[in-house]
Amino acid sequence: MGKLDSFLVLPIDSQFAVSTKQFSLDSIINALLGAAVVCVSLSKLSIVPNALSVLLYVVALGFGIAVHYSIMLGLAAVSFWIIRAQGLVYGYFNFLNIARYPDVIFPWFFRLIFGWVIPVVIIANTPARLLIKSLGQPFPLMLHLIIASSIVFWLSRVFWKFALRHYSSASS
Repeated sequence: MGKLDSFLVLPIDSQFAVSTKQFSLDSIINALLGAAVVCVSLSKLSIVPNALSVLLYVVALGFGIAVHYSIMLGLAAVSFWIIRAQGLVYGYFNFLNIARYPDVIFPWFFRLIFGWVIPVVIIANTPARLLIKSLGQPFPLMLHLIIASSIVFWLSRVFWKFALRHYSSASS
């Protein structure tokens, strides 16, 4: 339809332009509702996290958002070649349901796949562990999250640039 073509001629990075075009107030409201659920849950469980746990939780949420964003960007880039990529996005959201479960219930092979190759399990598991039980060494958990999310973010950026190089505009 040519909508992407209008973003490509802007004097800013095309990934930034595409990524921020649909930012809306409902995202902020969803985040606030999520924060309320976390606070109520902690209250019901009588858990009072310390300041370091809260800080690590917030940082881990940021890295989790980066993983989710990266996967969605990769799926958006696939739409350059597939006319209806919505099925991939719906499939990803169904696949994301795996993140609801603790990673310890999966065999080691699935933990490897869902923790490193498609790191959806660490999106929910790591922040929750850091907030609830940051006793011991929280830094290996953070290191795993930082490394996995950095790799996925970098790969999505590389794939986005590859997709743009092979993109033919709507008029051609």
